[in-house]
Amino acid sequence: MIILNSIIGAVSAEQSEAKESKKESLSPPIAPVKPHIRDIHHDQTVDEYYWMNDFFKKGPDAELVIDYLKKENDYTDAVLKPTTGLQKQLFQEMKARIQEKDESVPYLKNGYYYYTRTEEGKQYFKFCRKKDQPGAREEILLDIDAMAEGYAYYSATGFSISPDNSLMSFGVDTVSRREYTLYIKNLITGEIYQDELHRTSGSSIWAKDNKTLFYTSKNPVTLLSEKIKRHTLGSQTDDDVTVYTEIDNTNYIGVSKSKNGEYIFIQSEGTLSSEVLYLKSDHPDGDFQVFQPRIKDVLYQVTALEDRFLIVTNDDAINFKVMQCPLENTSKAQWTTFIPHREDVLVTDVDEFKNYFVISERKDGLSHIAVHHLTSKEQHYLDFGEVAYTVYPSTNVEYHTDKLRYGYTSLVTPSSTYEYHLETKEKILLKQQEVVGGYDVSAYTTERLYAISKDGVRIPISLVYKNSTKKDGSAPLLLYAYGSYGYAMDPTFSSARLSLLDRGFIYAIAHIRGGEEMGRKWYEEGKMMNKINTFTDFIACGHYLIDQKLTSIGHLYAQGGSAGGLLMGAVANMEPQLWNGIIAQVPFVDVVNTMLDEGIPLTTNEYDEWGNPNDKEAYQYMKSYSPYENIEEKEYPNMLVTTGLHDSQVQYFEPAKWVAKLRKMKTDNHVLLLKTDMEYGHGGASGRFDYLKDIALNYAFLFALEHMDSLNHK
Repeated sequence: MIILNSIIGAVSAEQSEAKESKKESLSPPIAPVKPHIRDIHHDQTVDEYYWMNDFFKKGPDAELVIDYLKKENDYTDAVLKPTTGLQKQLFQEMKARIQEKDESVPYLKNGYYYYTRTEEGKQYFKFCRKKDQPGAREEILLDIDAMAEGYAYYSATGFSISPDNSLMSFGVDTVSRREYTLYIKNLITGEIYQDELHRTSGSSIWAKDNKTLFYTSKNPVTLLSEKIKRHTLGSQTDDDVTVYTEIDNTNYIGVSKSKNGEYIFIQSEGTLSSEVLYLKSDHPDGDFQVFQPRIKDVLYQVTALEDRFLIVTNDDAINFKVMQCPLENTSKAQWTTFIPHREDVLVTDVDEFKNYFVISERKDGLSHIAVHHLTSKEQHYLDFGEVAYTVYPSTNVEYHTDKLRYGYTSLVTPSSTYEYHLETKEKILLKQQEVVGGYDVSAYTTERLYAISKDGVRIPISLVYKNSTKKDGSAPLLLYAYGSYGYAMDPTFSSARLSLLDRGFIYAIAHIRGGEEMGRKWYEEGKMMNKINTFTDFIACGHYLIDQKLTSIGHLYAQGGSAGGLLMGAVANMEPQLWNGIIAQVPFVDVVNTMLDEGIPLTTNEYDEWGNPNDKEAYQYMKSYSPYENIEEKEYPNMLVTTGLHDSQVQYFEPAKWVAKLRKMKTDNHVLLLKTDMEYGHGGASGRFDYLKDIALNYAFLFALEHMDSLNHK
């Protein structure tokens, strides 16, 4: 391990030399000002950087946008040039921990074992299978390494095998807009058929006839999933039949198949209500039937067993309950209780088997797995033993089995795959992520702490540090959070994070409201007109960590991405002096303008999360916290902002506008950097090593900030 001080010392020396030789190149770009007036609810607001939408909108200033983004990239590269060697070192260090030649745990489906394997030096993988018999030869179904050659970005997903095992459909995205083209491959001859299904979600479902596919079609502008279509093998894609059209543009839709293979489901779901349609998979030309018409403020999802349907719903049950109904009568009037609602337990998912029902739950901020016997109705829980961890059902595609696959990890435990015998309760470790070069779990400590938020609520914090790290306030600490959409940010292991911990950083996750860590109410208290709780929770966690002498002002850093980037922008406005540095990744920071523009991808889907600003009350509340709207003439923390030109979730212009306005308004000399990846989108690089370059950039930024004079540029 290289000691942090020696690294920063070398960086500081390089930067001092660089300052003298390249002084002019370290002047930040100044974005042109072109006032645009937003007039709504008798409120006029001037947006000086609205023109930055023009690349997305194909407007007259599209080239100016690209020029500005490139100048920001050049500035970022110039400021961080002295850390180039450090970034390369960090990248190699993190890459060296990854087992390059590796293989996933095979899973059995319909007589074949399926798995992926990676080869040394290759960025992608091979999707393979073998027959379930001794000495079976390997079949490489897709060689993604070969397919990705020549592409800056390549994502292959949605591998779906026909019931007779002879065909496979899969989706490919080469732009990073999450807009996939579906292809069909004959697994006997190796032929890729001419059937190409464009603008899809990337996955598809086979009917029992081995020739009919159902898939989700996207709107090319808004990227909303609008239709479910049926394709017959060999037919013209223009002739594909639309079997379902979503009329509510606040809902997402998708298509799936029951594990027993008997039913095809269409799921339409928003934040507040949902609806399921179903069809027998041996009658693909039939009409989908509504399981239960959507009800205001009621969510439900359906699981098919051999003798009944099970329904997970929040109907009169904020944390969800499990109901059941006959196969032949699915209306709500026929639902009876299978597992009742519990005030302190959130039901998050279910997994069905012939004799068992496995329930994923959340209690006290932790994930749990409950096993329920369908006949005896006996139930038991799996035990894991750590104070903060993550557990989840893994790949369980077989219906007629008594074995459950599940994944387990924590901040100190590498990702592990277990097989659990549901009858005997025997637990077998099938595979644990190897940390090449060795990893001593006993050298690190993980803890679960609780901060008290502004309104007296206890906020869980998971943290990890190396045992040698001093807890006297001198240690730098990186605090991460998300806090939206009910997504729980559970503690998981990262071999790349060891490069942070080994240099004396403490890493912490704030389980703030807006997620679902503590139940559905936790989510409800951090969305819509309660969104401010998300931000004040995070700030309270920062203060608490300082009070506990885990860090101090001047050594506390914050990080978040996407909706977590909104969090970063909000806390930077609300309490800028608390953070020495902030990393905002693909940040959603222009809330009002984005939610007013229905032509931007995903906007209408988000109304139930943030509110609809066409409503005056929602508009005023959003405007009160939107980071872009609330920039003031004051000092801000050091900030590294990253985005992708082809981002489908948070368009590039949000962080670009935000940075431009911050540059104009802030009164400090702290670092403000914008890095736009001109080839990627929301998820960053697609290769299994390239993403490490982004982490290396973030870590180098943090390490340099521990010596502020080395990056003292406006």
